[in-house]
Amino acid sequence: MTLLSWVTKDTNIDFMKFRKAGYVLSIAMVVLSVACIVFKGFNYGIDFSGGILIELKSPEKIDMEEVRKQLENVDLDDVNLQSIGEAGDEMMIRAQTKVEDEKAQMAAVNAIKEILGTEYEYRRVELVGPQVGGELKKAGTIASIIAVLAISLYIWFRFEWQFALGAMIGLIHDLVTTLGLLSLLGFDFSLTTVAAILTLAGYSVNDTVVNYDRIRENLRKYKKMPQYDLLNKSINDIFSRTILTGLTTLFASIALFIFGGDTLRSFSFTIMWGVIVGTYSSIYVSSTMLNLFNLRANQDKDKAVNPFGNID
Repeated sequence: MTLLSWVTKDTNIDFMKFRKAGYVLSIAMVVLSVACIVFKGFNYGIDFSGGILIELKSPEKIDMEEVRKQLENVDLDDVNLQSIGEAGDEMMIRAQTKVEDEKAQMAAVNAIKEILGTEYEYRRVELVGPQVGGELKKAGTIASIIAVLAISLYIWFRFEWQFALGAMIGLIHDLVTTLGLLSLLGFDFSLTTVAAILTLAGYSVNDTVVNYDRIRENLRKYKKMPQYDLLNKSINDIFSRTILTGLTTLFASIALFIFGGDTLRSFSFTIMWGVIVGTYSSIYVSSTMLNLFNLRANQDKDKAVNPFGNID
């Protein structure tokens, strides 16, 4: 039986059986992520930290130690050399000048080019001042907070409070674990990464909303079914859709990660992880935790107020 035929057929998996293990795993991931963010921090890209970035290619394999010794003659702080690509003939230089202004940065770039010589192909040169970097960091943080608040507001008005609470916990879980993994692995944290995180937030909430719509539909349809079984049935009903959507997005992000180059590596990795953790949290955080509440009590209360029931 192929994977495609398996995920498109009706499934009958007891997802709720593993909900407690899911709670433990999620709490552990969040705690470790917070610890990593606090103690290790982020590898801020040039967008946020300021400085110079040079990406170059050599006709032959680059001797990183030799380049490092050559750059000791340039007036730079925090020089970071990173080999990119598999052939070893591409390199990225990140550095901060001791005097942070555009003239000093441009002088440093020219000095690096003069020392390394003309045999290199300079594919990318970026200059960002510390003030601009700080402003971009602030703007990116504000944009992220506004986006998350807007999503939270929508969820709160769209669903009953139990659903809204589950969706919010799932969203926070996904964002925190993603930030923790980026910190742990030392990926560049730039404006492109912020865009990927916001994309992840939208994907995660969309997956959760689809699950919740089916749960509310089944609550109205199967009035005597035990809540445990109803949640299991609801997750199984749309499980094939969840897997197929996730795999489609995951394959696209894997291709982007492999062939997109170093510039898009952080973005594509964030999307890859976001698809995995978003699919997981929509089931084992947002949906299974609904079993902690009496969902039918809320329905009965609504019927007492409105004998015609809810009209969506």
